[in-house]
Amino acid sequence: MADAPTLDLLDTPVAWAGADGRVAGANPAFARWLGVGARRLAGVPLASLEADGDALARQLAGPVADTVRLRRLALAFPGGEPRFADAALSRREAGGWLLEAHPVAEFPGEDPALALPAALAAALKGLAHELRNPLAGLKGAAQLLARRHEDAASRELTALIEAEVGRLSALLDRLLSPQPARPPEPVNIHAVLERVLRLAESEAGWAVRLVRDYDPSLPELAGDFDRLVQALWNLVRNAIEAGAATVTLRTRAEHGLRIGEEVVPLALRLEIADDGRGVPEELAERIFLPLVSGRAEGSGLGLALAQQVAREHRGSLAYRSRPGHTVFTLLLPLAGGDDGEQR
Repeated sequence: MADAPTLDLLDTPVAWAGADGRVAGANPAFARWLGVGARRLAGVPLASLEADGDALARQLAGPVADTVRLRRLALAFPGGEPRFADAALSRREAGGWLLEAHPVAEFPGEDPALALPAALAAALKGLAHELRNPLAGLKGAAQLLARRHEDAASRELTALIEAEVGRLSALLDRLLSPQPARPPEPVNIHAVLERVLRLAESEAGWAVRLVRDYDPSLPELAGDFDRLVQALWNLVRNAIEAGAATVTLRTRAEHGLRIGEEVVPLALRLEIADDGRGVPEELAERIFLPLVSGRAEGSGLGLALAQQVAREHRGSLAYRSRPGHTVFTLLLPLAGGDDGEQR
């Protein structure tokens, strides 16, 4: 497509389809908005992106001479969560269609999808600037402690502090200067979980019993170690803050598992189970939305971030909950079980 480089520079989500009605391409803004890689969109029928109703399908089936406006169109990658937009559908001179989406709120009067990047982005960047110096001080203090204390326990704790400072610094760098996603690398999921458990032990001490239930035969997965630590630590910390006395981390292999619309030959099922208060019933349908929290002091960003990390790894995150028993289940493709395509 001759104008694809220009469209790639737009912040407005745009996708284009050929004469056969299948997606021929999408700009990065459209892929990010739907939470899926642009390569996975290629070849998908454009009409199948309509999550509710048939307004888009009817327009594609008929003659579209000029631009058609579609109000509050619900769009989603098959199996994904719908996103709402006021859309413009137009014929391309070379044949096919161009779909331009202007995101709107899921519920009238609310606009979390737009308010988060618009209103919160500036605050996050300001916060990131303010946190740089304290993090540098923490790293220096950890290095000083490491030189003064040579016993194994102290070295382990100072190494943990330095590693977490490094991870938080990298996160701040992403907030201040967004970069393309890092290419996936082989990751041992149990190494990720051990880092998370070490953080949990440091925060909760003996107040919470942490149980490992691992399948040691699991192969590595292709992903981002730091992002997985961030997502899983959010889930474990939520369990601790929900008053759990026991948190269990369980890993298992699944064969021929369907994740969204994709059948994965070999997948990881990672469960984080706790005996805390559970998810409040009134939040059950909105728990993964940004700024939704069951605690007055909660930010409401942890679960939204964890779900985003799952999508980045071609996976899914779901939960079931009742008082005294909550399980968050993360499903991820495992290396060697598919063709290795990453988003």
